[in-house]
Amino acid sequence: MPLTTPPPRRRLPRVLVAAGAVAVLGLPALTTPVAAAPARPAPVDLGARVVVLDPSMPVQQIEDTVNTIAAQQVDAEMGTARWSVLLRPGTYGSAADPLQLRVGYYTEVAGLGASPGDVVVHGKIESYNRCLGDGGTTNCIALNTFWRTLSNLTLRIDGGGQDGCRQSANFWAVSQAVSVRRLDVQGSVPFSLMDYCTAGPQYASGGFIADSRFGAVVNGSQQQWLTRDSVVGSWSNGVWNQVFSGVEGAPSDEDFPTPPYTTLDTTPVSREKPYLFVDGPGRYAVRVPAAQTASRGVTWADGTTPGRTVPLTDFFVARPGDTVQRINAALASGKHLLLTPGVYDVDRSIRVTRPGTVVLGMGHATLTAVGGSVPLTVSDVPGIVVAGVTVDAGTVESPVLLQVGATHPGVGHGRFSDADRAADPITLSDVYFRVGGPHVGRTDTALRIDADHVLVDHTWVWRADHGVEGFTAGVNGDTDRWRTNTGRTGVVVTGDDVTATGLFVEHFQQRNLVWEGERGQVVLFQNELPYDPPTQADWQQPDGTLGWPGYTVAPDVTQHRLWGGGVYVFNQNDPSIVTEDGFSVPDAPGVVLEHVMTVHLGAGTVEHVVNGVGARSDAGTTGVPSYVVRYPAP
Repeated sequence: MPLTTPPPRRRLPRVLVAAGAVAVLGLPALTTPVAAAPARPAPVDLGARVVVLDPSMPVQQIEDTVNTIAAQQVDAEMGTARWSVLLRPGTYGSAADPLQLRVGYYTEVAGLGASPGDVVVHGKIESYNRCLGDGGTTNCIALNTFWRTLSNLTLRIDGGGQDGCRQSANFWAVSQAVSVRRLDVQGSVPFSLMDYCTAGPQYASGGFIADSRFGAVVNGSQQQWLTRDSVVGSWSNGVWNQVFSGVEGAPSDEDFPTPPYTTLDTTPVSREKPYLFVDGPGRYAVRVPAAQTASRGVTWADGTTPGRTVPLTDFFVARPGDTVQRINAALASGKHLLLTPGVYDVDRSIRVTRPGTVVLGMGHATLTAVGGSVPLTVSDVPGIVVAGVTVDAGTVESPVLLQVGATHPGVGHGRFSDADRAADPITLSDVYFRVGGPHVGRTDTALRIDADHVLVDHTWVWRADHGVEGFTAGVNGDTDRWRTNTGRTGVVVTGDDVTATGLFVEHFQQRNLVWEGERGQVVLFQNELPYDPPTQADWQQPDGTLGWPGYTVAPDVTQHRLWGGGVYVFNQNDPSIVTEDGFSVPDAPGVVLEHVMTVHLGAGTVEHVVNGVGARSDAGTTGVPSYVVRYPAP
């Protein structure tokens, strides 16, 4: 959606973790000693931006610390600070003194229990609209409240002490690059995905929920949303594209598109994101959930999430400034990789080659390409999991930002069967990409998948439509942006049997998504075409076709499924630009799209939804989607 350019980033203080307590420079010090535990192991150094909380700490002290971080991060959209706020097992807050926390940019809040019930927050954990006008008092929206995470705890909603409107819900007003996972929400008031208490217009454009249990959920102004393998008591309304996959209590989609629900009884392929936890004696470990097929509901309802536990001692704990050579040596020796919060300059590929390796980022850890590098490569071997990592393009063009398969000839081929790969697929969870924004970015392709049996469980692949690069030519600097922040292709999939649950791809200069493999499955696709082509000639294929589809399946593919897809147009640099089709797929019986749409956001035109079918989205239909219920028609 069109945004006002955010203010410049701020310099932020450092946070140090030591001896189980937290010292925060420039923030209220957490000096209350942690309650003693028998034979507690030596503290683990998780980096300068990790805050570890304990239930023995006073509520006010915790609030002051966490909410001060949130206040520093409220306008830090293009900043470099990354934060991880971790809660040890126990109960935080009470009816008499509820704990109420805010979450800002590049921040994760996560419980350290083995199950969500091990960490209980009596109070609220919230994200509000960001106000972009008049010194932060008007134009309040959630369209760019990106990069924040909430996971692995029980939330007993209590707005005690807040005003009447704020008490009416726990507000999680977010958009892309956000996830809610392993959350158990309790209480009589709803969990709202829209902040309706801050001055409007209150738009929102997220998001993602998985492995969570809710009572009432208010969708509000959320344009699109995926809820996967969860439980909901109720779900109110929808805007354009709301998808439920494997959700107990999900609403019916029989009246699509009024409301615009898409409901799958089960999820074709799933694997929950790995999570950090502490055991009884206080030792850190990572739980790596097992892959599932035809999944439904939460994984923790009857006990521990199925999977394996990897002690933290089996990880190389990386910090910004560690060389790629050191990281690769640790990976080659058999270590897993934990990326503590921060920005990592990567001048050559981090190579993940061993089956079953886990790469887990904390606090939106970010790999930035240097000198045209490919920051991360993953070999075609089973069981590799990459989670919680953001990959940024650098100023020199990279051929790709994350390469899965086909990078190390011979590695894995012949050693593993197709059944091995299917049982333990390579998995990308909450892996995000950015081209431009905080600095000039250039890549040919962001994500390339050349391996079979890969699961992409929530990604946002973003060529930035706004930033702090200082562009001036064109509308909001778009002409400069088009010629400087270059990214031709968002995602290429050549592997067979690849599944994506929550695929968000935006603003690339030619193909946003190209799918060439067989038997691909996508559950929710969201795309905005680029805002910034200077002219129609810049947004035209060599054969004269007007524009590129947001979603392309190669002509020779015979089997492919998509459930719930949207392509949006806002050609603000030249509103006369036309795109022929939002979706382009082969006419084959095994290629089926269900519940797809295009929508006009104020500039530009999309002539048809898919393959010449579906009504035009133009200035006469602004904000009103053009739907195709099924293609091909039954």
